[in-house]
Amino acid sequence: MTTDVDGRRIDVRGMRVEVVRKNIKHLHLGVYPPQGRVRVAAPSYVDDEAVRLAVIARLGWIRRRQAEFGRQHRQSRREMVSGESHYVDGRRYRLAVVEQDGPPALHLRNRTTLELQVRPGTGRDAREAVLYRWYRRRLRGRLPALLAAWEPRVGVPVAEIRIRRMKTRWGTCNPDARRIWLNLELARKPASCLEYILVHEMVHLIEPRHNDRFRELLDNLMPRWRAHRDELNQAPLAHEEWTY
Repeated sequence: MTTDVDGRRIDVRGMRVEVVRKNIKHLHLGVYPPQGRVRVAAPSYVDDEAVRLAVIARLGWIRRRQAEFGRQHRQSRREMVSGESHYVDGRRYRLAVVEQDGPPALHLRNRTTLELQVRPGTGRDAREAVLYRWYRRRLRGRLPALLAAWEPRVGVPVAEIRIRRMKTRWGTCNPDARRIWLNLELARKPASCLEYILVHEMVHLIEPRHNDRFRELLDNLMPRWRAHRDELNQAPLAHEEWTY
């Protein structure tokens, strides 16, 4: 697996750029939401001046990407009260909180309403915990069919999939253990986004790095993966969310 040789930040015309040097052949520049963070992965032999020139050469593209992220709709912290917007499978629903005796539950009542049933006096954090347990069950329920469809195509079995909330990744994996982790926030996103991230991580079980071989494998398996990636990164952002 590729290892970081050096990590630092440089200033390019008033813009902070994160520079990570790796044992790679080519320089890669990325701009990431939510704030438009600029990151350069550079070969270990490339000096700061060469990185600076590369950033300047793509400054127009960087500014456009940062402007796009600035226009994205971003949800504020949810208070788990009636009338709030919540996303399920990429679709927006209005939350309706119903206080009643009995165990907590959550249901999609129709194409516009997400009904949360809780005991009277249930606080915000406990209400949110009900929502995330429900998200987890929905996400987990999708995985068997996706694995059945993709394991034969990718040609690698997945030993285990775990789901957890992550602040900086949509997914990650351990190639040696053939274990994949998926971000619980994918339950908010369109189904195509979950499928893309799962396949992305399955390909990493073959090729751990984001190199030409990785992209070629993904191109062959999922020719429209870039469109799915863009859909994921353009979907409404949660209060604290990153990209892939």
